[in-house]
Amino acid sequence: PLAPSMHVSRPFSSTFILGRPPDVIDTGSQIIGHWTHIYSLNHCLPSFTDISLDVDADRDGKIEKNNPNKASWSWGPDGHGAILLVNCDRDNLSASKPDNEDLAVNSFNDLKDMSRIILRTEGPESLTSGYKLHLSISASDNDKVNVFYHKHSESLFVSLSVSLRNVEKSKSLHIIGSSDYDFYVEALKFPDAGINPFVTINLNLLEPMTIGEAPIFTDRIVFRIAPWIMTPNTQAPLEVFVSAGNEDFLREFQAFVQKARCKLTICPQHVNRGDRWIQDEIEFGYTEAPYKYLPVVLDSPRNRGLQDFPYQQILGIDFGHVTQNTSDVSSLDSFGNLEVSPPVTVNGKDYPFGRIIIGNAFPTTYGGRKMTKVVREFLHAQKVQSPIELYSDWLAVGHVDEFLSFVPAPDRKGFRLLLTCPDACLRLFTKLQQEGHGELKMFEGVSPNTIKINEILEDKKIVEDNAFVQECVNWNRDILKRELGLDEEDIIDIPGLFFMKSGHAKAYFPDMVNMIVLDKYLGIPKPFGPLINKKCPLESAVRSLLEPLGLHCYFIDDFSSYHLMLGEVHCGSNVRRKPFPLKWWNLKK
Repeated sequence: PLAPSMHVSRPFSSTFILGRPPDVIDTGSQIIGHWTHIYSLNHCLPSFTDISLDVDADRDGKIEKNNPNKASWSWGPDGHGAILLVNCDRDNLSASKPDNEDLAVNSFNDLKDMSRIILRTEGPESLTSGYKLHLSISASDNDKVNVFYHKHSESLFVSLSVSLRNVEKSKSLHIIGSSDYDFYVEALKFPDAGINPFVTINLNLLEPMTIGEAPIFTDRIVFRIAPWIMTPNTQAPLEVFVSAGNEDFLREFQAFVQKARCKLTICPQHVNRGDRWIQDEIEFGYTEAPYKYLPVVLDSPRNRGLQDFPYQQILGIDFGHVTQNTSDVSSLDSFGNLEVSPPVTVNGKDYPFGRIIIGNAFPTTYGGRKMTKVVREFLHAQKVQSPIELYSDWLAVGHVDEFLSFVPAPDRKGFRLLLTCPDACLRLFTKLQQEGHGELKMFEGVSPNTIKINEILEDKKIVEDNAFVQECVNWNRDILKRELGLDEEDIIDIPGLFFMKSGHAKAYFPDMVNMIVLDKYLGIPKPFGPLINKKCPLESAVRSLLEPLGLHCYFIDDFSSYHLMLGEVHCGSNVRRKPFPLKWWNLKK
């Protein structure tokens, strides 16, 4: 077997270009450009009875011979066309780069991340001089893939070992007789702006002519590079992440995760370097082909204390990593500002993987903060989770998770959208005042700056600030109803209160909508409202809204550890979830 430490050159990088024939238009893959020779295979083919370049075109995990649909690609359960993974994990743990950035195959695990191609030949043992079989790839695709040649003898093939050899710039492979020749292909980049997701590999039999060579046979296959896919709160949790360094919070948080029976990974302080905002640094997702499922972490360009955590601690065997590097970042480039809805149907159009949600500046605002262009373009290019852009620049931090969340539900669309609601909070406080509880105080036991319910309701600035916040939430509410196909019955208003400072809103008490969702278990920021018979009416209000859905509410004290630093439980945690059962290539387009 190939030893994990064995390195073999990747012969199909741009280093090995041999020449460019005239322009060719490849209508099957929707790519127009030069075909670039990778290397040539000497052959006597006028006497050959059959040649085919084959791949898993019907996406069943098997490579059929001469599938009639191998040279095109279509969506849907009745669709066709091969799929290619971005090989962005690191199967050699001692390597300094992920596998799509090195030029080596390090182990069988690495090989399993690639799509197999079979070149099948049937014919004589003798060769005719001058005939060549060229395996070629479009020049526009050359930096999107690497291809490996699998040279095997009968004994090696039977034992499932591989011998991958260097192919020099002018090296030819000697192919004779009737046999199968294996190639392995990996994608190097996810779909993105300027990166067409389709890759075409072409096979040409060339006949020697007096003034050159003429093709007398061609065959071709088309791949589509698999997208990166996010997972919503309604997908079952697999692993929870949190930063070390705030032990009081961790004790409560760990007890909550244990109730939900989830694995907990704590990022140590020497790795997080004082950065507790683990939601902002990363977003978990995955990529998938018929031959492999690969979890992939999307790394934010925020690059603060946790910047090395995803690359050094998460990237590894069968766990990929992707990032969009840019120096032009703002708070809105942190991934508390990146969420995804559960599956929805909107005006008859299905979004079975949900829709990505990001926050930006108000459409008419000049100079407002926006998520950086390279991240937005990457998210749009994945195609399967058509993004929605909301207005979040009104918040001091500016993240969509400060005013919305999704929780599972047993009825209607299978979930509820939670929105923070100042009006609901002020109505609750007014009711408490009318019941004679106006002199009760908030924040007792956690802050010297306690305040009475009467004082909140009599403070004109608080009332005016929250009227503005409510309008901002309502603007987003209308967008979400339209873009997710929601009715009012699909939305639950969670009491919340804000105050304005320097033109931006901050949570007045811990923002309960900023929760972590682990199946039916909700880890909610403890609001520290007034106590009536030892019960907080804010907590009671949330329980009455969510527990009828079969959800379990656990209120976690994050007041000093996160709230006073302008974040909450969701901002300080992260969750890796199960992939969707639906395969993305079966999506109806």
